[in-house]
Amino acid sequence: MTGDRFELRKFVAPEFVIGSDARLLTGRYAKNFGARHVLVVTGPNIIREGWVRDVTASLDEEGIGHTVFSGVSPNPRDTEVMEGAAIYAESGCDSIVAVGGGSPMDCAKGIGIVSSSGKNILEFEGVDRIVVPPPPMICIPTTAGTGADVSQFAIINNTKQRVKIAIISKKIVPDIALIDPLPLTTLTSELTAYTGMDAITHSVEAYVSNASSPVTDIHALESIRLMQAHLLPAYKNPKNIGHRYQTMLGSLCAGLAFSNASLGAVHAMAHSLGGFSDLPHGECNALLLEHVMAFNFPSCPGRYEAIGHAMGVDLSGLHQNEKREKIIAGIRSLRETLGISETLGDLGVTKEKIPTLARNALQDPCMATNPRQPTAQDIERIYEEAL
Repeated sequence: MTGDRFELRKFVAPEFVIGSDARLLTGRYAKNFGARHVLVVTGPNIIREGWVRDVTASLDEEGIGHTVFSGVSPNPRDTEVMEGAAIYAESGCDSIVAVGGGSPMDCAKGIGIVSSSGKNILEFEGVDRIVVPPPPMICIPTTAGTGADVSQFAIINNTKQRVKIAIISKKIVPDIALIDPLPLTTLTSELTAYTGMDAITHSVEAYVSNASSPVTDIHALESIRLMQAHLLPAYKNPKNIGHRYQTMLGSLCAGLAFSNASLGAVHAMAHSLGGFSDLPHGECNALLLEHVMAFNFPSCPGRYEAIGHAMGVDLSGLHQNEKREKIIAGIRSLRETLGISETLGDLGVTKEKIPTLARNALQDPCMATNPRQPTAQDIERIYEEAL
């Protein structure tokens, strides 16, 4: 929406249930979908904490068979999707339950695409490339940040080319998300920080996106308010279910915002880093966000001021450059207080890698909705600032 032009916008969202013990409804919803044998896609840490056991017990109560696939990396790979799809077929599965953060959920979406199409997952890069709907899918997020449980995005690593591909389609919006804050109580402080900054980045990018709308704006700003108020307390008091619930709500709002407004240069650049160097996605977002905000600020200062207000930053009496610096300082302060103080250089990124990283970032679909269109030199400079 620009000026007084009220452009057409659509908003896609799944059914969701949010609250304590939502995960225990898995069996009931799988039964509603007519499931007989479910592929449970997850990771080893989530199994170890016992959250998968709760889900499979719920399936057992309804007499629904299940096979667990836990071979998912932090940045899910195309090979893992294809392996999961083979297990889905061999086990006679007819539906999917994803339990975990963004990686198991994205992998599960990929498995669903391959299972219904019979094609390689890499054939579906881009927007609206899926013709045959995937099988029913239930998502149970165990982090407060990725938004994959409500989004029409799946991000998969192309291992041969060392790039992340984005698959965007309303056909991969989960059939239902069971959003339970209790699994967050076993989340490490490091993952709490990374995924929380991921949610904030989702909301900031969705709010300044050139595909934003009044409906996505509402969700984006509320998410920023919630994460600003509750992320740090949740980080310091991991067992506090009240703060964990509010960060889960913040993640949900952020997911609804970016799923419909898309993202921008931060995510395009983070995807490039994750594909090429296999770095943690949330950490990459956290380290890039303030630098991209500084680059984008001249194109939509009023939008960034609204973000500053949502963060509780006092901007009264300041000139535009002072406002920019104070808003960015607020983001930087939160990041550092969450213990994310390293640089991309500390993570092994070198200046020699930057041209390749910039070239891959410019090809990412998220770059199309960045409010200011950068050149390759602009992207290289932003990477260099974050070294």
